[in-house]
Amino acid sequence: MATPQKERNPTKVMLQQFAAGGGAGLIEILIMQPLDVVKTRFQLQTTGAKGAYTSIGDCFRTIYRVEGPRAFYKGIIPPICAETPKRATKFFCFERYRNMLTPVIGDNGKQTPLVFSVAGFLSGATEAVVVNPFERVKIQLQAEKGKNATSPVVKMREIYKQGGFGTKSGLNRGLTSTIGRHSVWNGIYFGLYHSCKEVIPDRKESGELKYFLVRVLLGITAGTIASTINIPYDVVKSRIQGPTVYLADGKTEKYRGAHQAMMVIAKEEGPRALFKGLVPKPPCL
Repeated sequence: MATPQKERNPTKVMLQQFAAGGGAGLIEILIMQPLDVVKTRFQLQTTGAKGAYTSIGDCFRTIYRVEGPRAFYKGIIPPICAETPKRATKFFCFERYRNMLTPVIGDNGKQTPLVFSVAGFLSGATEAVVVNPFERVKIQLQAEKGKNATSPVVKMREIYKQGGFGTKSGLNRGLTSTIGRHSVWNGIYFGLYHSCKEVIPDRKESGELKYFLVRVLLGITAGTIASTINIPYDVVKSRIQGPTVYLADGKTEKYRGAHQAMMVIAKEEGPRALFKGLVPKPPCL
């Protein structure tokens, strides 16, 4: 007779995921930061603009030649500072949301793909509120061209002086687009990953190596799909949080909200412009 599996403690699971994810998140930032800088530069430039980067290779070469290798790590401090609260919020909220949602939209108390997706969507929205000020500072730093880089603290004070924590010109500018980016990504990722994970053979059946590789492949696949779908929010987030662009009157802001910005970009640059930076965008947030 098979021994019944013990129900895992949600808090313990969350703490284990947080501890494991913290170190992995830091390594991910250090490795992926150059790609993130290139992605942001692509998203900030308008199609056909004078002096625009013509390709990913051209962007890498131009940044290296004009700004030096250190430029690939512009804006790295804010995401490093945000990593701990980001991971804590993501996993803590995901566990809480899915436990709350299971009796409501689950299948007779069982967790379903819908439960995973909605819990991921809500945890992503909550996470976005926490990380948005860090993202605002990061985008501003990555947008700076030249060898002389502003320090994160100076930039943060500069933004705070302009608008405090407000969404108009302060540290929370672009909050809607950040919520869109994180909620869509987490909803898709958690929905796919946790649903598919249930059908993967366990360690005893497949062996440690195969089990590990399948899980990694599943994570990359889910992350890539999520990144492809949520990138329009990522593009408008960069435009809104980057240097302010004004219309011809010099007073009216061109990008005033996530969905308004999407409409403007699609109309002026074509729908493909909403997918700028997709290639260098890693399968993660």
